[in-house]
Amino acid sequence: MSFLSRLITWYEEHGRDLPWRHTRDPYAIWLSEIILQQTRVSQGMSYWFRFMQAYPTVESLAAATEDEVLRLWQGLGYYSRARHLHEAARQIASLGYFPNTLAEIKTLKGVGDYTAAAIGAFAFGLPVVAVDGNAYRVLARLYGVATPINTTEGKHEFAQLADVAFGLPARQPQDGAVGETFYGMANSAMMDFGSLVCTPQSPACTACPFAENCVALREHRVGELPVKLKKVKTTTRHFRYYYLRYEGQTAIHQRGAGDIWQGLWEPLLVDDGQVPSWLEALRPRLLLTNVKHVLTHQTLFADFYLVTIDHRPSLPVGYSWIDEHDISHYAVPRLVERLLTSLRQ
Repeated sequence: MSFLSRLITWYEEHGRDLPWRHTRDPYAIWLSEIILQQTRVSQGMSYWFRFMQAYPTVESLAAATEDEVLRLWQGLGYYSRARHLHEAARQIASLGYFPNTLAEIKTLKGVGDYTAAAIGAFAFGLPVVAVDGNAYRVLARLYGVATPINTTEGKHEFAQLADVAFGLPARQPQDGAVGETFYGMANSAMMDFGSLVCTPQSPACTACPFAENCVALREHRVGELPVKLKKVKTTTRHFRYYYLRYEGQTAIHQRGAGDIWQGLWEPLLVDDGQVPSWLEALRPRLLLTNVKHVLTHQTLFADFYLVTIDHRPSLPVGYSWIDEHDISHYAVPRLVERLLTSLRQ
């Protein structure tokens, strides 16, 4: 029995029942793929339902404002995904149809090779492999490949391995189980197998249908594969947030273009700098200290202060005063959410 046949046999018995697998709607599938970038299924599913309820069509998403989209996305992190999602929705709305070839799909903002392949296979039955972290892990262990997966050579080698494993170039698209296309089902099987059996830590090798053929298991290298080069150096920054309270109002500003939190709102911030003397004179009350927040390339430590005042101070350009009870209508970073939560305690 071929690799693909065994994989699909395993999937038909053990595959996850996920809502976007019961549709061929490219909008619903694309939405799930964007949400699940850098996000676990258990966390992302509620956001998928939330977006599908608020914006059931790509046209309704395109008609929303960026603030509305960011607010609905709040808590998922990596906010550039939300901005790209919104921009791509407007691209699709302008086209009048959802792109249905790999080349066209890849013209959408925020869509790379993997996401395009996933949409192509799941929605349109295109004979392609969406090579994600699960596929890298399964293939690296099965074939004993130590080429780093985050190099040009590695990406090319694993793309070829995936094509061989899936028997590509291959037959015409055909239907699979539960409304999935054949290649949609094959890609789902690879993803689920990597998520449930061939996991990063403590894989279930004794339950693996490929154990007899697994090079990594035979050579005791399961924990070493796949190989990924460490390239990114992280930096540490310290933030001080000051929540100003004046007669039921507070001051916030919106992060600018090019910022990792672009479009999100936050209270008065002192970033790795000297606290202004006028602010110190107001005797801020410390609420939380050294709150850690980890980003891809940065580790942030934040102190949160409450400042109750009897007059409006002169603030930097870009700050606006709003009613405190309206702050829930503004999209804020997860770090700021923790500040707001501490105010309610």
